[in-house]
Amino acid sequence: MKSYIILSVFLLFGWNMLFAQIPSTQWVLEQKNVAWEPRDSQGEVVYNGYMWILGGWYDSYSPPPRDVWKSKDGKNWELVSEQAPWEHSDLPMSLVFKDKMWMMGGWYNGRLEGRSASNRVWSSKNGKNWSLVTEKAGWSARCAAATVSFKGKMWILGGTSAYYYGGKDSLLNDVWYSEDGKNWTLATAKAAWSPRAFHQAVVFNDRIYVMGGGNYDPEYFGFNDVWSSSDGIHWREEVSNASWHERIWFSSIVFRDCIWVIGGWSGNPYKNWGDIWYSQNGKEWRELKTDGPTWKERHEHSAFVFQDKLWIAGGMTPPLVNDVWSLILSEKW
Repeated sequence: MKSYIILSVFLLFGWNMLFAQIPSTQWVLEQKNVAWEPRDSQGEVVYNGYMWILGGWYDSYSPPPRDVWKSKDGKNWELVSEQAPWEHSDLPMSLVFKDKMWMMGGWYNGRLEGRSASNRVWSSKNGKNWSLVTEKAGWSARCAAATVSFKGKMWILGGTSAYYYGGKDSLLNDVWYSEDGKNWTLATAKAAWSPRAFHQAVVFNDRIYVMGGGNYDPEYFGFNDVWSSSDGIHWREEVSNASWHERIWFSSIVFRDCIWVIGGWSGNPYKNWGDIWYSQNGKEWRELKTDGPTWKERHEHSAFVFQDKLWIAGGMTPPLVNDVWSLILSEKW
């Protein structure tokens, strides 16, 4: 009888202890308040062994910040430049291409007089010294476009020429590419997906995927469709209504052989989103459920894939925040 009781206790507690040691899927708060001032709509890249934050937005009635920060652990951030030469750092297009960081387009001065979009292209190898590659790219001045590096070229997809007060007429669905950042070629003036801004694009399975986005001012509308292309010209609709709610101002990345959609904002219902979705084909989507504490719902945050982890930083909850979180995936991944 005693041996039966001992065996039962072991089976109950021993196995529980064993499984308790297997990491669950959870978010880790790396730092509640990092060195850079709370913000959203910043540029972000992973480059040369660091996560980088570039400019962003503080409010609609002051010029956007022009600072540059980097971190190799998410906790400690180093100020690389306090005043970079680019001015249009609200909703810019940022990426890494040919061993350089690039900042393109963007918005300046919020709702103030003199507000404008840009089609300037800047590059840097260290974040401190920036070169103006071109004053006027082939594509029209814009912000909130999607950008990817694909088949040895940089690509710009859609966006808006007038962040505030622009409406539908300011939205774009053209696609451009460049091998050097200076000379740009129009792939298509009107892609199959409808004109939009605040969307996302990723490269996955040797195709460009465009998803979500819409318009904010003066009238909100959002999408939750997903499109893909092997050449930037011919597009196929993967799904017209994905499982995640339509939204703008979200993040999307490729991580562990999946496309991920993270957070964002919608006007119907009027709310921030704190969900995270993933897909292996762009058609079927599953929501990731995590254990323990998580980040507050937000939009226009940064997302990184760094050191085999998924990271998010900053954004508008409200208020603006400057926290940094990383995701630990369970062993099933």
